[in-house]
Amino acid sequence: MRKGKKLCLLVAVLMVISVICFSTNTEPTAASVDSNNDDWLHCRGNKIYDMYGNEVWLTGANWFGFNCSENCFHGAWYDVKGILTNIADRGIGFLRIPISTELLNSWMIGKPNKVSSVTASNNPPYHCVNPDFYDPETDDVKNSMEIFDIIMGFCKELGIKVMIDVHSPDANNSGHMYELWYGKEGSTCGVVTTKMWIDTLVWLADKYKDDDTILAFDLQNEPHGKRGYSAEMPPLLAKWDNSTDENNWKYAAEKCAKAILAANPNLLIMIEGIEQYPKTELGYTFETPDVWGATGDASPWHGAWWGGNLRGVKDYPIDLGSLNSQIVYSPHDYGPSVYEQPWFQKNFTTQTLLDDYWYDTWAYINDQGIAPLLIGEWGGHMDGGRNQKWMTLLRDYMIENRIHHTFWCINPNSGDTGGLVGNDWKTWDESKYGLLKPALWQSGGRFIGLDHQIPLGSNGMSLGEYYGSSTPTAKPTPTTKPTPTTKPTPTTKPTPTPTQSTESPNPSPTTAISTSFGDINSDGSIDSSDLTLLKRILLKKNPSGVDLGAADVNDDGTLDSTDLTILKRYLLKKITVLPYK
Repeated sequence: MRKGKKLCLLVAVLMVISVICFSTNTEPTAASVDSNNDDWLHCRGNKIYDMYGNEVWLTGANWFGFNCSENCFHGAWYDVKGILTNIADRGIGFLRIPISTELLNSWMIGKPNKVSSVTASNNPPYHCVNPDFYDPETDDVKNSMEIFDIIMGFCKELGIKVMIDVHSPDANNSGHMYELWYGKEGSTCGVVTTKMWIDTLVWLADKYKDDDTILAFDLQNEPHGKRGYSAEMPPLLAKWDNSTDENNWKYAAEKCAKAILAANPNLLIMIEGIEQYPKTELGYTFETPDVWGATGDASPWHGAWWGGNLRGVKDYPIDLGSLNSQIVYSPHDYGPSVYEQPWFQKNFTTQTLLDDYWYDTWAYINDQGIAPLLIGEWGGHMDGGRNQKWMTLLRDYMIENRIHHTFWCINPNSGDTGGLVGNDWKTWDESKYGLLKPALWQSGGRFIGLDHQIPLGSNGMSLGEYYGSSTPTAKPTPTTKPTPTTKPTPTTKPTPTPTQSTESPNPSPTTAISTSFGDINSDGSIDSSDLTLLKRILLKKNPSGVDLGAADVNDDGTLDSTDLTILKRYLLKKITVLPYK
């Protein structure tokens, strides 16, 4: 880290830096920030919708560092807001941010871990880089939580939405190598337990429950582990079955997701797969040891990339009850430059990739309308050969089938894949970005953001503008219910046909109108808890103990987004009387 009063030698350079400071790091104005908290998302079938029933497409990239020992974005030795501005201007509207449970725990207990490799100074005209990260009281950089909160403010201002990804239990630059979400010791938190993992995510969900900058939680990066050849099951094996074993990823994900959604029922929950899944169709289970050298039906296991195997969903789908509307399955997929998987050992095509791996491992979930998919990591080196071919095939498949995705990665320091930017964090790999760009949500040459009011960067539009209104008031539009397709035979798989999902009409009040409009929970006051209940009513989540008559705040006999807008305006003191007609 660098101190705030460090002087540079050349006056000319200092003046340039001063100009950069004043031009790219100004505080956002109140008018530029969308405080409506109306950008939450939910799912129907294999589609994701905003709260007004408009379909959205989540497209973006990963930027790692908060998961590492630096406890902050890598590249923060340069101007972070400037980097984020470039990201937004290039249409990356959904940012997956890896983080560690150890770092979240430090925030939760009120002792945020320090950062390193961060430049933070605010001493114009001499030196000014990341001035918002600079603490004048200590003449040093702010702590990790303060910096994270500032970055979330930058994202909000730029129209970028965020997905938090628990990348590892401990703060570790190689922490992704560890198999599970618990059992690893951190230097500041002791051994990370399942309880700590859940508690920290619940804490973060509660902290940001009134800020829709963070739209999704990816519960755990790449649970993995191989069964091995011994009779005894190895302890570091992420499995997916109907047990309550601690290493059962399906059980842990359900438990964690329910706790998070109790704090904020509006979050999307991204659930990755595992590495190996037994051939249950042949009677094998996780108790079955692997067989050395076995192939075909003699092999008891289906292999996959770490976190990529979602075959278990067909046998044991995630069940969150009334909140299944928040589930998104999120496999990872890579090419032959990362590892020479069996499905690459031929002149592969989209059809062979579907036949040999994609369809039964994860693509069936989208094709059969079970749930949406988001490919949380994909990317690689532009080798002009097989790896680039694979990237192009996967990209085109995602575009054709409207599969959500976050590219790996922004960072130039990813050894397996390289990044979208160079080591100066300013120069973009235009060839790689050119491959990604067609898969970013756009219309008429402009990128589409996920915020209803704030456009995505300088070349983008807001979701409200795209759907014709900066302040949406339309009811959700009913669409066609998906018809699951028949699972293909091992030799021929159909070209998956995009399906549509059902959005139910808005409810009408069925109880007597309350004498206290807006007091939906009948607690004697009108506050944000009533607003949350109204959102849940409109999202068809059927909360209990509510007065539907009180929710009809314009007293027109129907509950719709107009009531939501009126209640927001009342809480913001823009209107003073309910009902508002």
